[in-house]
Amino acid sequence: MLLCFAVYNCAVSPTGDRLYINSYRQQKLLTLARDGTLLATYTDLALGGPTGLHVTPAGQVLVCGVWPNTVLQVGWEGESKLANLATWGDGVRWPQSVCYSSTTSSIIVGLYGDNILVFRVE
Repeated sequence: MLLCFAVYNCAVSPTGDRLYINSYRQQKLLTLARDGTLLATYTDLALGGPTGLHVTPAGQVLVCGVWPNTVLQVGWEGESKLANLATWGDGVRWPQSVCYSSTTSSIIVGLYGDNILVFRVE
């Protein structure tokens, strides 16, 4: 039985061979193959209440953790954290969405309460 909010957000890899799914209630990032086979499950305290999810054109997986107020980069395989990109100390407050803009080389984070943060990446 599929529970309400079991899938909070999803994104597809640039090659179309992987599907990333945020499970807000289960506090997990799931990585599925195109045929639906579970490839990886990622859990981390820094991922508490995963909300926003985005895969960049280069295949970098970005995900928000609403409770710890973080934006993470997770490996393309969906099994490990590569970096904390932004935290409470950077002004992240209850992040809801994340997106990478290749035009401006920026990570854009949508926060609860109609605010956004823009981080330039080099």
